[in-house]
Amino acid sequence: MHLTQELELFPEYTVTQLLFKDVKNATELRKMAVNGEIKGALINPTMVVDAFQILVAANKAVHLHKNGKMKTRSLYSEIIFNLSPTNNISEAFKRFGISDNDSAVHIVLVHNKDETLNIDDIISKVDGQQIAVDQVSVLTDVTKIKKLYKVAPQEEKCGSLLDAVVCRMATKDVV
Repeated sequence: MHLTQELELFPEYTVTQLLFKDVKNATELRKMAVNGEIKGALINPTMVVDAFQILVAANKAVHLHKNGKMKTRSLYSEIIFNLSPTNNISEAFKRFGISDNDSAVHIVLVHNKDETLNIDDIISKVDGQQIAVDQVSVLTDVTKIKKLYKVAPQEEKCGSLLDAVVCRMATKDVV
């Protein structure tokens, strides 16, 4: 159900993704994350095309964290920020973070290989149905994503929506 991947450039780090639908306690989850009770990024899955998009954001966040160049206060907020095509932090949280009335949540955990990760503890905090991470596309709002990332129809003829999104995420810092 969950997806765990090692970061190629930072093999000492692993990224674990969990996906839930029919979530009834988004408000509580958001408060737990703010208070540090959930050490993870809580992402609105309607803005996620594929798990690879999350992996790219997490990889960039770890890179910036290790180099002391993060624009936000924590690794998890940096993941949410890196999903955005713009450099506006509050806008990134509004669009990609979960809000109180959301009914789905994509949880991203980054951990050092030496750390033990209690996934069951995190799963038990979510009042919702866990689904396989590779099913994120059933929750995706393609229209909102195309509008936010300004994906033109011509662009989709030569590449996928995921290609367009990842390209914009990766190049937003390039001047």
